Amino acid sequence: MQGKVGIIGAGLVGAAAGYLLANVPGVSEVVLVDLDRARAESEAADISHAAAFGSPALVRAGDYADLDGSQVVVITAGTSLKPGQTRLDLLAANIGIISSVLERVLEVVPDTVLLFATNPVDVMPAVAVRRFGVPRGRAIGTGCALDSARFRDRLARHLGVSPSSVHAYVLGEHGDSEVIHWSGAQIAGMPLTDFAEKMGNPLPPELRETIAREVRTSAYRIKEGKGVSNFGIGGCIARLTRAIVNDEHVVFSTCTVMDEVLGVPDTCISLPHVLSSEGASHPFLPRLDGTEEAALRHSAEVLRKAIQDGLDATIQ
Repeated sequence: MQGKVGIIGAGLVGAAAGYLLANVPGVSEVVLVDLDRARAESEAADISHAAAFGSPALVRAGDYADLDGSQVVVITAGTSLKPGQTRLDLLAANIGIISSVLERVLEVVPDTVLLFATNPVDVMPAVAVRRFGVPRGRAIGTGCALDSARFRDRLARHLGVSPSSVHAYVLGEHGDSEVIHWSGAQIAGMPLTDFAEKMGNPLPPELRETIAREVRTSAYRIKEGKGVSNFGIGGCIARLTRAIVNDEHVVFSTCTVMDEVLGVPDTCISLPHVLSSEGASHPFLPRLDGTEEAALRHSAEVLRKAIQDGLDATIQ
């Protein structure tokens, strides 16, 4: 059934995604699955009441069997990031959880597109591909799509333009080794730095360093203030799902499993991909300056090791 979306995990991230997906064009049904069935039912009811003010999809709680016909299954289940932790600190616990989830999901919808938001999000597609044989284009991590939105938003506020006018990406790990792709950023068909000069709002090195740090640590700062970062990732999930459900062929910086990138084998980093009803295309490696290339190679190596360590640690 076209337009049906399953969400595994009805916590704050899953609920935020469900709330936004309920009014996404092309989404006709959202099924929330959670170990806590009462929580899933309550979230589904609450979302339905809000969606009724618009043009709502059917939102309901269900079991794994109710995922049948889902075009996309979003996976948010897992242990959440605690203050002071990095995303990679969640590695072993969440690989175990995700392996159990995938076993049940793939029994019902073996050909669905899997969209992972569980941290470390750059590792989870590798679990699906290596342990369960899912084609790599149908195992997608939200990756740096949210970081890219944060980057564009920060630049837009500095330059006084809409974020939609800023063309810029964050690459690599969704985490501490991520790479801000300054050299490829553009506005109005010109390099970012040229546009900034013409607007009278230049981007000197110290400001660029501040912006990069703010983007990289955004989730940590949000969690320190409110305990969870859920609306940004909820919006990210909704936007990526919309692209898949509606076969949009739009480009986002998401992560998929890669045989090799910049000489690093068997990794899973965020690079631009075209998203469509088939899932994610092959990745596109943009032009990088020397500093960015070295940083991206390092990020790819960080994730190669995390993937290998995580899979080795959870072999039964």
